[in-house]
Amino acid sequence: MPPASVPPAASPLPLHRHPGLLAFLAARTASSFSACVQAVAVGWQIYALTHSTTALALVGLAQFLPMAGLLLPAGHAADHFNRRVIVVTCQAIEALSALFMAIAAFGGWTTPWMIYAMVMIFGAARAFEMPCQQTFLPSLVPAHVFPRAAAVSSSLFQAAAVTGPSVGGLLYGAGAGVCYLVCALGFACACLSTLCIRLVFAPRPRVPLSLATFVEVAHFMRARPDMLGAISLDLFAVLLGGATAMLPVYASDILHAGPVGLGLLRGAPAIGAVACSIIMVWKPLNHRAGARMFLAVAIFGLATVVFAFSRSMAVSIIALAVLGAADVVSVVVRSALVQLRTPDSMRGRVSAVNMLFIGSSNQLGEFESGMLATLIGPVGAVALGGVGTLVITGLWIRMFPTLWRVDRLDDITPQ
Repeated sequence: MPPASVPPAASPLPLHRHPGLLAFLAARTASSFSACVQAVAVGWQIYALTHSTTALALVGLAQFLPMAGLLLPAGHAADHFNRRVIVVTCQAIEALSALFMAIAAFGGWTTPWMIYAMVMIFGAARAFEMPCQQTFLPSLVPAHVFPRAAAVSSSLFQAAAVTGPSVGGLLYGAGAGVCYLVCALGFACACLSTLCIRLVFAPRPRVPLSLATFVEVAHFMRARPDMLGAISLDLFAVLLGGATAMLPVYASDILHAGPVGLGLLRGAPAIGAVACSIIMVWKPLNHRAGARMFLAVAIFGLATVVFAFSRSMAVSIIALAVLGAADVVSVVVRSALVQLRTPDSMRGRVSAVNMLFIGSSNQLGEFESGMLATLIGPVGAVALGGVGTLVITGLWIRMFPTLWRVDRLDDITPQ
């Protein structure tokens, strides 16, 4: 009897044909672009008003505190309420706060405390927005497509990070108000794009916010040391390697490059990240992903040290580009472990913990770098952070051998 015929395998659906994916990418790119323009405006404006590295440190602290305080309740909300509605609301708040800052800048009555307040509002909105937005991608594409989709998302995110600081530096020449106005428009576009994402909201039984809900997450992550190792490694790498906080100082006082130079320096990490992301779209990390993540973090630390001692604009840009390329590898591996290994019922809370470790560490790293620079100078602060990243990498290889042994990303499943 002849064997039964096997129907031909269906051709894989192109990435852009997955419903809602393009709207998600547009929303994330517009939001990222606006945040980068805003970062340039805030950094340059606060330094112009105060000429103080402590003031730069306080900007990072002002954004970190609401994120640290609200991310866990935000993760709980993401697991029990409509995630898309939360993201839309937060992006609308970001647009309105940027519009207020534009009006203040045009009117000439901006003060440092107003900047700190705006940054705190932005941090609070991001605290609720980020855990929800992180859960969108695994709901829009199947697991075997996730590494490529994550690389595309990272590529567009970094493309926004290339253009955002450069555009921000150019726009700042026309005034901080122009920068903030562009930010307000960008956040509004992100809000409209998020409204176009098609996600099915399945209401879950409401569970009161309590310590037990996060104890459950802690037990979940402790049972998965590769996930915990990836998150904590990125935490310390970003916390110690906070060179970006010192970019206004480098552009103004060390490299003497002005606001346009600041935009170029802020865009340099994204240039390297875009190049690395494009490579990873075509050649996903499907072999020795964990070991490559450790290598990338070590390169991140070395590039930070090179940037610290550079007095050449060209060398500084190259060092920052290498730093950005190395960071993408860590981002993709961590995203795959966090999003694909977590069941959807816990994805909001786990994403919140991830954001607390990673997202807020950017702001805390800025605070740490600024305060350390006050004590030992900006060069010493940046160099010490790069050396610390190298030390942490070596320790984490010994502490998290399961992360070192992670091989393929496209076969990760919830556990």
